[in-house]
Amino acid sequence: MAGIFKIVMKIKLDYPDDFHDYFSYRLVLILTCDRLLRQDKEMREYSMLAVLVGLAIGIGLPMQTSINSRLRNSVGSPFGASLISFAVGTLFLAIMTLIDVHTLGFSTTLFTSQPVWIWLGGLLGVVYLTGNILLFPKLGSVQTVIMPVLGQILAGLLIDNFGWFDSPQSTLTMTRFLGAILVLAGVIITVAAQGWLEQRHNRITETAEKDTATDTDQSGLGIWRVLGVVAGMLSAMQTAVNGHLGRVLGSTVHAAFVSFLVGTLGLIVIVLVLRPQFKLIRPTKTPNPWWMWIGGMIGALYVLGNVYLVPVVGTGLAVVIVLVGLMAGSLMIDQFGWFASKKNPISGVQLMGLLVMIVGVVLIRVF
Repeated sequence: MAGIFKIVMKIKLDYPDDFHDYFSYRLVLILTCDRLLRQDKEMREYSMLAVLVGLAIGIGLPMQTSINSRLRNSVGSPFGASLISFAVGTLFLAIMTLIDVHTLGFSTTLFTSQPVWIWLGGLLGVVYLTGNILLFPKLGSVQTVIMPVLGQILAGLLIDNFGWFDSPQSTLTMTRFLGAILVLAGVIITVAAQGWLEQRHNRITETAEKDTATDTDQSGLGIWRVLGVVAGMLSAMQTAVNGHLGRVLGSTVHAAFVSFLVGTLGLIVIVLVLRPQFKLIRPTKTPNPWWMWIGGMIGALYVLGNVYLVPVVGTGLAVVIVLVGLMAGSLMIDQFGWFASKKNPISGVQLMGLLVMIVGVVLIRVF
């Protein structure tokens, strides 16, 4: 009834002279409803395209990780590999920006008319990338995935609920919260459940003395786990910041280029401070593959996709959709051993985890 009342009131405002004429009223009502239905259909199609884009860039993210890992083996430094990847992505986006808007520059008035944080998306991406490098030897592969994911979901929902970084506001309901919990549960099942099941017997048979030592070690890892959650929150903030930058610049491609350029400059500073050794070697007897240089292009498309997603579906849902794509891409890489990765066939438990994530996305998207 509320929807019909709004339509009638709109007709009164748009057509005040004809409103009291019965036949004109019926005609205007039909035309107005038809227009609203067409707009609703277009928005649904637009949202579906956004979901497909989110899944695609999510699937591409683990591919980029595998490619950059191969690049790291050849150049001998994780920071060197990251710098090369960012530089390639920046060059790729520069070409796309010149094609799209014919310039790489922007009005200097943006520095005074816009908040400072719109320029920090690239630096947030570097912090997230560097954080994962530092977390991996401390927490292992499983927790290095789970802790940032928890931070991403938490920050995404908060950003949507309060409209931070000028993001589209979407109130956090109990159903959306349940959907986020299911997504997190799906990530845990997909990443960790299989390993936990295999190691269960060993954990049960540990001695009391070893348990005490392990508890002490676990308490010492608390700070690293918190840092993992914070790194994930920064990643969600990067998504929101870049989305707003795209609206300010009027071009998603231009915004992605600026973000990558800032990230590249940040990595240059890190490399100058740490002074890692650059060397190009062949880790195997075969020549280095050509595809190890394209990780930056995939990363550029990931940032570009996020800039497009946020204004359409909001930060929280954008983060969740990309996470589902990320898990699906990781499983495919494990199954088929793409990009020189070790084959690790998908288990039924992992497929169940992916299904749980999809249910969570549906709850967040539909409700």
